Amino acid sequence: MSSSFPIPGGRPADAPGGTRRLASIDALRGLVMLFMLLDHVRETFFLHHQVIDPMAVDSTAPAVFFSRLLAHVCAPVFVFLTGVSACLYGARLPDGRAATAVFLAQRGLFLVLLELTLVNFAWTFQFPPQVIYLQVIWVIGLSMLALAALLWLPRPLLIALGLALVAGHNLLDGLHFPPGHALHAPWAVLHDRGWIPLGGAGGEGAVLRLRTSYPLLPWIGVIALGYAAGAWFTPAVAAATRQRRLLGWGLALLAGFALLRAWNGYGDKPWAVADSALVTAMGFLNITKYPPSLLFVALTLGVGLLLLWALERLPPASRSLQVLADYGAAPMFFYLLHLYVLRLLYVAAFAVWGDNQGAYFGFDTMGTVWLAAVALAAALYAPTRAFGRFKAQRKDIAWLKYL
Repeated sequence: MSSSFPIPGGRPADAPGGTRRLASIDALRGLVMLFMLLDHVRETFFLHHQVIDPMAVDSTAPAVFFSRLLAHVCAPVFVFLTGVSACLYGARLPDGRAATAVFLAQRGLFLVLLELTLVNFAWTFQFPPQVIYLQVIWVIGLSMLALAALLWLPRPLLIALGLALVAGHNLLDGLHFPPGHALHAPWAVLHDRGWIPLGGAGGEGAVLRLRTSYPLLPWIGVIALGYAAGAWFTPAVAAATRQRRLLGWGLALLAGFALLRAWNGYGDKPWAVADSALVTAMGFLNITKYPPSLLFVALTLGVGLLLLWALERLPPASRSLQVLADYGAAPMFFYLLHLYVLRLLYVAAFAVWGDNQGAYFGFDTMGTVWLAAVALAAALYAPTRAFGRFKAQRKDIAWLKYL
């Protein structure tokens, strides 16, 4: 949701198909943000039906499982498009790499600060906080900081590094450092999802506890590959060529996922044939997000590239394309807005009915969760569109580029 870069001079209408290309990128970003909204509505108003892990095959209803699986597409697309947008930003400037590196560093630090403050408060409503969840905004910020250093590499080397991080980090899955070890905290940030206590007696008695929900290492690979793919969207690449690449690589990633998953030997936890075809399919698709496994990235980015290919093929005047692009043109605004709206709705319901979700408020089926997400998306469309247009018009307000 933070992959929107300020493009000097606006959208590159001077390049054939340029406006449409950026519209498709904005539209994909907007579409996956709506997937994210659905998942967050479920997490807020479906708590009385929640399970510990919505991807756990043996304890999760199929409707919950597949809705959560849809939301898996969000983070990889966000991070990948951050890299794409960084490449496009630099391609239009005389000192492209230097300017991009500076902006990546500034924006990355801003996002880390945002995660620690406004975003975490939206989730917990605690001040001062007792727990800080280091989630997707945090990892996008750190990935930006990493890309600020890595973009100086030759493109082939950057691609090789990105592939090595995405495909090879699962070799490190067995490496762990217990609490108290000098490498526990840095490894928790890089690869091993866990808790980092700060101050106090440590552990549960710590003054503040950090939860590294999104380990960083493979996400650096995803943003590096996005930056390398950004060259497909420059005027030097014809629309037909770009679309062939999107379609070809999208299908290749899905085929690679299917073959590697069927082999069941590397890239994620194993799956097994169950009593029914549906449960077997759920097990086959139950892939690891924290940190994102090789198979997780292959499946989600494969779907993402195919969605981008489909959006590119829509008519430029398509209403669907325009609406999705309006959501995607103000990603950080929409992200913060929907988090606070959901939290305030929950607080208001709790104030009226108390701790009685399921009896007096909340949703009992995933169908009603979907309807609520559609209604909330419609309600948030106008302010998101207005902010996006305000941001595009007021280039003189420097801090707006960070939102």
